[in-house]
Amino acid sequence: MMDFKERLSQGKPLIGTLLTLGVPSIAEMLSRCGFNWLWIDMEHAPLSLEQTQQLIQAKDDKCAAFVRVPANDEVWIKHILALGADGNIVPQVRTVAEAERAVAASKYPPEGVRSVGIARAHGFGMDFANYVKQANERLMVILQIEHAEGVRNIDSILSTPGIDAIVIGPYDLSGSFGKLGQLNDSEVQMAIETVHLACKRNGMPIGIFALQPEQGKAYLKGSSQILVGNFLQCATTA
Repeated sequence: MMDFKERLSQGKPLIGTLLTLGVPSIAEMLSRCGFNWLWIDMEHAPLSLEQTQQLIQAKDDKCAAFVRVPANDEVWIKHILALGADGNIVPQVRTVAEAERAVAASKYPPEGVRSVGIARAHGFGMDFANYVKQANERLMVILQIEHAEGVRNIDSILSTPGIDAIVIGPYDLSGSFGKLGQLNDSEVQMAIETVHLACKRNGMPIGIFALQPEQGKAYLKGSSQILVGNFLQCATTA
């Protein structure tokens, strides 16, 4: 079975949904509904590390699990990866320095500074050598562009080695222009398109959050390859 990164390299859309409730059976159900991945949100949801691990454990193996960390912080990132996540989503990346920090925290030396520990990701020690050998290549680093500053710096951000995908956060992005929630505003739309075109030039997979299935379908007709949204009621048609 191909992992998420291999499927992403094929260029086909991969659709996920947000998970904010710490109920393992919900993760299990959503992962069997046809979604390609789950966005487990520790930035805005009241999820503990223990709850997050349980959500990851409960999902079907065919569905990847990425965790949005509360902040671009080395400690948070290593905790999330140790739980067995398929990668992390780092919010509010605005500069190349912040992109480099996120990548470094996600990679073992010599590519990064991730510290070594024994946890669920390592099979509690029984799969340690194999995990450490493959982790830098297999795990994904997904950065969120959701501020005007990140849009201005998008080309330098994309030059950072080790980034696997970009996801646009349209609501916070609109807020950074003083137009919170006005996603159809021309300035906001121009910013979204700027990121789309930069990713296309650099061969970088790109995704975006969509609140409704119709919005998601419109994004997929554009250049979005990774899509996440609140699609529980329309999982098979989004």
